[in-house]
Amino acid sequence: MTEAVNQPLKMRLIRVGRMTEAVNQPLKMRLIRVGRMTEAVNQPLKMRLIRVGRMTEAVNQPLKLRLIRVGRMTEAVNQPLTTSIIMAANRIEIDHRAAKTGAERHPEKAHRPDNPIQRKPAWIRVKAPTHPVYLETRALMREKKLVTVCEEAACPNIGECWSQRHATMMIMGETCTRACSFCNVATGIPKPLDTDEPRRVAEAVASLGLRHVVITSVDRDDLADGGAAHFAETIRAIRAAAPGTTIEVLTPDFLRKDGALEVVVAARPDVFNHNLETVPALYPSIRPGARYYHSLRLLDRVKQLDPSIFTKSGIMVGLGEKRIEVLQVMDDLRSAEVDFLTIGQYLQPSVKHAAVDRFVTPDEFEDYAKAARGKGFLLVSATPLTRSSYHADRDFAALSAARNAQLAAKA
Repeated sequence: MTEAVNQPLKMRLIRVGRMTEAVNQPLKMRLIRVGRMTEAVNQPLKMRLIRVGRMTEAVNQPLKLRLIRVGRMTEAVNQPLTTSIIMAANRIEIDHRAAKTGAERHPEKAHRPDNPIQRKPAWIRVKAPTHPVYLETRALMREKKLVTVCEEAACPNIGECWSQRHATMMIMGETCTRACSFCNVATGIPKPLDTDEPRRVAEAVASLGLRHVVITSVDRDDLADGGAAHFAETIRAIRAAAPGTTIEVLTPDFLRKDGALEVVVAARPDVFNHNLETVPALYPSIRPGARYYHSLRLLDRVKQLDPSIFTKSGIMVGLGEKRIEVLQVMDDLRSAEVDFLTIGQYLQPSVKHAAVDRFVTPDEFEDYAKAARGKGFLLVSATPLTRSSYHADRDFAALSAARNAQLAAKA
């Protein structure tokens, strides 16, 4: 185990057997190596970390971060000021969340026993975000004071998406009233709604020149309508600022919020997405604040209210579900006339979150995709790194084309 922590202008290095400890404080950089996992967390300033063979050297560098691993070389350049870098074996992951400890983000999970994070297989790899457009997208989010699920949920695809100016905005704050065991979004008592947020979201959409935008939110059980009116206002603001942009909403379940769904549907998003997340048998441990059949009914009700709106839902695999249970979820969604299904690998955010049961292979994902297409979904995305809003603009075009082809075949 190697641990480095920054202190005033001087570095102390102690090596005892296999343990090396570097202490160095004002810049608040912490380096921990456990087994094959190295984690670097740097906050106020950026720094350079070089690993050569078994030797680890940390060098402070103002306003710049550079991580180089020689051998199986990985390089990350110019990352945001609050970036965590996790290097394990021959892969690198970038965690773009604000610099909060696990206890601060998830106080309700602090008492839980640790679930060690497993080493990821070779097929789950992402590149470090170094593209200048990534930084431009991040700067715009900060300028407009917007929250993104890309950062809050520690999405592995953030580098690719933001480099293409695709950001999924998370409205109604960054604090959720639920405590799902798979989710990295912070739990707690949310702040009051920001009534100016819809305008800023719309301005950001127009500035990015998006053809398609995904708007999601935290759960707001504290609000009488669960935030439905805020969703509707955001949709209207985007229509006014960027009339050529298609809009996808990824909503909470509006559990016990009578009339809330109708408010969102009346605003006429192009796609209504609500994720079932997992199979019904795992709800008590994975999604305890939700109800599987309520979520299913929500999607069914959207089609009843407005059949022209595309409906979409997604699940994670690798949590301990059985194949037959996944196939049953597909059947349930088709019974609700859901158009688009996404399936992705669950990735454990921290040791306090639900453990990964296994890593589902790419061949198994392709098998799920074939089964789903056979059941009649207009579109299916099933890969290890599939997430609800991943390639959403491209998928919307494919979804529209599939519907048009279906209508033409019936004519």
